Amino acid sequence: MAQTPPPIPPIPPIPSPTSIRTLCDQDPHHDQLQPPNHLNSMVILAAIFCAFVCALGLNSMLQCVFQCANRALTEPVQWVASRRLNSGLKKEEMVALPTTTYSANLNTSPSSSSSSSSSGCAICLVDFSDGDKIRVLPKCNHWFHVACIDKWLLCHSSCPTCRHRLKSSGSMPSLAEIVTT
Repeated sequence: MAQTPPPIPPIPPIPSPTSIRTLCDQDPHHDQLQPPNHLNSMVILAAIFCAFVCALGLNSMLQCVFQCANRALTEPVQWVASRRLNSGLKKEEMVALPTTTYSANLNTSPSSSSSSSSSGCAICLVDFSDGDKIRVLPKCNHWFHVACIDKWLLCHSSCPTCRHRLKSSGSMPSLAEIVTT
């Protein structure tokens, strides 16, 4: 006895686009499924704004990189020399600068022998008091607390008040030394 296969159910007809539109129009929840058009445009505008801000940041960074690279390639010796010119003193040069102890009663107070009229340290802005250790810069006679000026002179080779350079041109390395190091 041969069995016959069960009949295949008929395939429902494919609805036409107009019938789908009609079904969607009849569904009261259809509008809740699709986001409103103004929300789509806001997302697009936010993405464009973010891309614009990123492009500006990238542009600024690239300009800085190209300017620094251009300076280093076109003026390497002068650039290195100018960077080393105000690069701080060596510890032994700094320790060799004269120090004294401040006394308000003596004539050797900062106001009498210095061109500045203040009686305080221009770095920490604290007035000198009796017994403070003070370092005097030789070329300009400005006075500072030893701890304050020592920190400054490790990074700079000029007076913080008048910017007078403490390094003489004889103590600066020559251009040949700069190129070979």
